[in-house]
Amino acid sequence: MAEPTVTDLPAQAPPVCLADFAERARAVLPPDVWDYVAGGSGAEVTLAANRAALDRVAVVPRALRGVETPDLGARLLGRPYAMPVAVAPMAYQRLLHPDGECGLAAAAGAAGVPYLASTLGSTPIEEVAATGAEIWFQLYWLREKALVRDLLARVREAGCRALVVTVDVPVLGRRFRDLRNAFRLPSEVTAVNLPNGRDDLAHSGTPGVSAVPAGATFAPALGWDDLAWLRERVDLPLVVKGVLDPRDAQEAVRVGADAVVVSNHGGRQLDGAPASVRMLPEVVDAVGDRCQVLLDSGIRSGTDVLRALALGAGGVLVGRPLLWALAAGGRAGAASALDLLAGELRDALALAGCPDPAAAGALRTLRVD
Repeated sequence: MAEPTVTDLPAQAPPVCLADFAERARAVLPPDVWDYVAGGSGAEVTLAANRAALDRVAVVPRALRGVETPDLGARLLGRPYAMPVAVAPMAYQRLLHPDGECGLAAAAGAAGVPYLASTLGSTPIEEVAATGAEIWFQLYWLREKALVRDLLARVREAGCRALVVTVDVPVLGRRFRDLRNAFRLPSEVTAVNLPNGRDDLAHSGTPGVSAVPAGATFAPALGWDDLAWLRERVDLPLVVKGVLDPRDAQEAVRVGADAVVVSNHGGRQLDGAPASVRMLPEVVDAVGDRCQVLLDSGIRSGTDVLRALALGAGGVLVGRPLLWALAAGGRAGAASALDLLAGELRDALALAGCPDPAAAGALRTLRVD
């Protein structure tokens, strides 16, 4: 695959913020695909709350700190990365662009950040790992434990650096946009990491029904004992994603998690759940230095990354903005978005008087109502 450049993007004024990619993606995507990615569950109260809550976090900058060019480097799960950012796990990326998971993973690798490969990826984990990016694998717990074992064996063989277990999908949230659209996947986009046929129903549309699989595939009765079983059998760093209640964060530490991701699944699961950033300080206080805390859901800019760091996160997961960039320009679009995010974060740190991401944890924050 040839190394892409920003000039490979469609001929138009270059994006100046991540929101610009959303406008371009909407112009090229079928309406039902746009809705599938952009939408949340229910009345989308939590989806809107993620953005509103981040905008209410004011960061108090420090003056005369002698900072000209901050170093963006940070450690996630004990490993050094170019910035405190990871690409969130997102399903069916070939739905948005033929480059799909490999394109976004390659862009992440070039940017020096980890890429979280989804169980519901539309490109085999082995091919994604072959891009050379640092891969963390996101696991949806399957109903049959033997299938979980098989998938874990593939993850190890592919050289993934961490295992991220999503724990907030006992059932799929009711996503009204998908139901109204009778959303289904095109025949060429499949969940290739699942056993053969496990997402057959995802390709058959029925009015008032979304075809995206969950109930027939995932185990709704997942419990902490299952996480303990996993911890005993996996020698990779273990991340628990989908935690909002500090008590659950403490349970994750108890079973041996190396990190937790404070997340409401981008507003796509329980509508009415709190914004992730609202729960972040409580989770940080609950776990102390016993594991790393990452933030997911609603991150849209370098300023948002700074807000998360100032509230105690060790890093963030970025999702939809990178899918919009992928849709707008394939691998080159994703690379451009990550470069733009790095520039925004560098500016935000400099303006706040921080020489590096770690220093942001000492900043004061205020809630602006």
